[in-house]
Amino acid sequence: MTSGGAPFRNNEIITSTANARVKLIRGLRARREREHSGLAWVEGIRPTVEALQLNATIDTLVVAPDLLTSDFARDAVDVARVEGIDIMEVTNAVFRSLSDRDGPQGLGAIIRQQWLSLPDIRLAEGDRWVALASVADPGNLGTILRTCDGSDAEGVILLDTSTDPYDPAAMRASMGAVFSRRLVRASFEAFAEWTRAEGATVVGASDRAPETYREADYGARTVLLMGSEREGLTTEQQTLCDRMVSIPMRGRSDSLNLGIATAILLYEVLDRREHEA
Repeated sequence: MTSGGAPFRNNEIITSTANARVKLIRGLRARREREHSGLAWVEGIRPTVEALQLNATIDTLVVAPDLLTSDFARDAVDVARVEGIDIMEVTNAVFRSLSDRDGPQGLGAIIRQQWLSLPDIRLAEGDRWVALASVADPGNLGTILRTCDGSDAEGVILLDTSTDPYDPAAMRASMGAVFSRRLVRASFEAFAEWTRAEGATVVGASDRAPETYREADYGARTVLLMGSEREGLTTEQQTLCDRMVSIPMRGRSDSLNLGIATAILLYEVLDRREHEA
């Protein structure tokens, strides 16, 4: 864990919702402010403790002592205090002004966003990445991050105008995976050059692909390229793919939710890896 401020002092408690630091946290609800500051707000016991345990860069831990009833969470705060992380105590009313939950748990954190660029990534045999072309729903993105964690995929590459993994809805859906997986932002053009240079097998999904996901060869270095919820992959994006696969639909629906489709493909590739080992 890393600290961004002064150690906690027991005689300090913030009682005003007009406090400058409190207003800063509320501002982090907006993507523009998150991108400008490089910060994000994470709320809730599990995601906050995940951030602490996974060595996210914590600027400030925010605690409402009267709302924080979990011994597990109190122990985590005590450890953070010993390690010198800045701890900001607030009243119940102030914390509720920061929360978007019906039952706030009294624990949150201001964190610094962590991003990699494509030149930082070198593919090794067995690596699995997900590239998302213009994903719009933060909940879908968070679910995909959680699935990447569950299947031990390396991370997510967000192309062009994709939504923000540090959006509160994305972080809730990721259940802490936003801190355990690697995150990359890139243009589609830079992504295309990188996949060629790294010898990646790029696999896209389409309901019109003649090859099913169980028949495909995913290669030794796999990048799943998934399209937007509304449009899927464009012609240009499909052209980049070495394989296009379909997920058979047996009922009336002609497609699956993006998060579910990505999960099916990730676990198919994981199964291939485990049988090859």
